[in-house]
Amino acid sequence: MGNIRPTYIKRVAIELVKRFPEKFTDDFQHNKAMVTQLTDITNVRMRNRVAGYVTRFRQYYEA
Repeated sequence: MGNIRPTYIKRVAIELVKRFPEKFTDDFQHNKAMVTQLTDITNVRMRNRVAGYVTRFRQYYEA
């Protein structure tokens, strides 16, 4: 059983990876900083969820 994430988190994360593929890695801390830099997300929990999905997306779907 995995985590079920809302569609808007997936949509934002995938859009960021498609627009800036060279800026994201498999490291959550790095991705968290990039999400803060590239978006206007002010909510910490939302930022962490997007960064977490970016990390998983890069690890599994782009490998």
